[in-house]
Amino acid sequence: MNDALGHALTTDSAACAAALDAATRSYLAFKADAGQHVNAALDADPGCLMANVAKGYFTMLISNAAFFGAVDKRIAAGEAAAAAATERERLHLRALESWRAGRNDEALAAWEAILDAHPRDLLALRLAHFAYFWTTGDAQRMRSSVERAAARWSEDLPGHGFVRGMQAFAHEETGDYATAERHGRAAVDANPEDLWGVHAVAHVMEMQGRHAEGWRWVEASEERAAHANNFQFHLAWHRALFLLEGGRIDELLEVYDRKVRDLAAPLVQAQPDFYIDVQNAAALLMRLELAGVDVGPRWSELADKAEKRIGDHVILFTVPHWVMALAACGRWDQADAVIAAMRDYAQTSGASEAGVVARVAIPACEAVRAHRRGEYAAAVDALFPVRGEIVRLGGSHAQRDVLWQILTDAAARAGRADQARQLVGEVRRSRPSAGVAALYARVERQLAA
Repeated sequence: MNDALGHALTTDSAACAAALDAATRSYLAFKADAGQHVNAALDADPGCLMANVAKGYFTMLISNAAFFGAVDKRIAAGEAAAAAATERERLHLRALESWRAGRNDEALAAWEAILDAHPRDLLALRLAHFAYFWTTGDAQRMRSSVERAAARWSEDLPGHGFVRGMQAFAHEETGDYATAERHGRAAVDANPEDLWGVHAVAHVMEMQGRHAEGWRWVEASEERAAHANNFQFHLAWHRALFLLEGGRIDELLEVYDRKVRDLAAPLVQAQPDFYIDVQNAAALLMRLELAGVDVGPRWSELADKAEKRIGDHVILFTVPHWVMALAACGRWDQADAVIAAMRDYAQTSGASEAGVVARVAIPACEAVRAHRRGEYAAAVDALFPVRGEIVRLGGSHAQRDVLWQILTDAAARAGRADQARQLVGEVRRSRPSAGVAALYARVERQLAA
């Protein structure tokens, strides 16, 4: 069998091949039914290597170490089928094995090897895009990866709109906002399901301070996003940022409860500690508090979940957000345990990101903890020296800004005027056209007084 883009699949089942195509499209469109399609592929051909690998991939995308055992079963089934498979399929298996072992650089090398020979492998392209974003923080490599593949696509191929959505986000993260917006709008025009294209344009508007326009842009996609997986909550988070930075603070706690962190939503109840949901919630609560808003007891449910994830570093950028929640609730022993587990991980895991954990992630967590304790000088001492490497934690410019805000607030409160001035200047230079967060303006006023 062949998939929709002509790649050979080692299966005799047309139903399996069709289900794998549906799973890939659903994944790229952030649909909630991607796993159902993979399960259908496995039901049609339990021995199909790509069906097992796809199931392993989608389980890894949950980004929770508690599911590693399920991934191991898929790897074992894939290995049993590898001898009869194609080289492309075996490279997919290698990528899954490396990703599961924390060797993210090796996983990326396998996906790039696939793309060198098969640039239209949408699953490999999107997973590499994901890994560059979340595991390396290397926006230039993310951009180069998708541009190499895009050069060998054509607009008449199914899925081309998704490629443009990836181009849009990669160009936004590398600061080419005009190109990013052009690709993002074209992606959405070609395929209204492409929420990644919607998201990329929202990032452009965020970086350029186009708050009212950005709010309307994301709101226009709300009906489509309602059929999405948890990514719908991230788009709601972007809407919340536009409200916050546009000064509409009074509306934000209701938006938090109804859109960003709706605890009654079936998707949240199914995965109450999903990594990007936690990031959305903690980062928004933190920004609100820095803006002087009393967020009430909302930190508690996040802290409860954080206690159960101590030692889980699948998405490194999530860990400082767990510490935000624990520290906000005064659970200092648990916050200390998170940091201790990170030290052990850095020393013993053999993961490709172990050095980043030791050099950047631990100082970031220490700074978050110290800031909440009112130990502002200690927060600055921890994070200021490595602020240029915060990007290595993964996430976007907009997401990482919460750490810059914490650091800047700490410098101002510690009386470190020179460092506070330097931090604000660096933010202003990196986002010259943006109406950046009110916190920076407040610190500037304090420094001028």
